[in-house]
Amino acid sequence: MNVALNLPPKVTDRAFARLAEINADAPARPLRIAVLGGGCSGFQYDIRLDDAADEDLVLKGDGQSVVVDPVSLPFLAGATIDFTDELIGARFTIENPNASSSCGCGTSFSI
Repeated sequence: MNVALNLPPKVTDRAFARLAEINADAPARPLRIAVLGGGCSGFQYDIRLDDAADEDLVLKGDGQSVVVDPVSLPFLAGATIDFTDELIGARFTIENPNASSSCGCGTSFSI
């Protein structure tokens, strides 16, 4: 794991804008980015709307929040959280410099 980066994850303007669209008709909820054991490559991303906890890192932009728990933070050091909308589907994506390989679906990775 490339913890030498020791940088917080970065969230693109496009990801914050999409989160604002999702939250437009309801009370705003943060987007949680977590790393869990499992998946076809060893680790998998868990991306969902969730309330922030006191110990979470909170990244803010466009009136929205993205939260990362302290256990997941080292796995996401220097990562970029984005939103893509392509013919094959629309989703939040993570470009993670700590991942040595990932699966084709983009939700599972190894270090």
